[in-house]
Amino acid sequence: MTKEIIATDKAPQAIGTYSQAVKVGSTVYLSGQIPLIPETMEMLEGDIKQQIHQVFKNLTAVANAAGGDLSDVVKLNIFLTDLSDFPYVNEVMALYFQQPYPARAAVGVAALPKDAAVEMDAVLAL
Repeated sequence: MTKEIIATDKAPQAIGTYSQAVKVGSTVYLSGQIPLIPETMEMLEGDIKQQIHQVFKNLTAVANAAGGDLSDVVKLNIFLTDLSDFPYVNEVMALYFQQPYPARAAVGVAALPKDAAVEMDAVLAL
């Protein structure tokens, strides 16, 4: 198995012992993204919809660095500290994805890194 590590300065740098993404064959595994601003590595100030937008922008940047885009997402995992924010995920996600939509899971969690309210990871098929 040959692994290719994907990295870009257009998305937040890893804040731990992980890569932004790993490509194996034509499959790319994107690490979780929170609403960090890549240039400053600071959390985005703003409401949950703005934070969800930032997460999708970060995922897009990593997908682009891997040679794909969000239309290549086959699986999206969403982690929310407040599941009542889930309708906002659907609203914002509709701006970034078209049918057929990827498979998806949404999970309520107690906490996320840097006290983020939302985190998402994805799997691409190129």
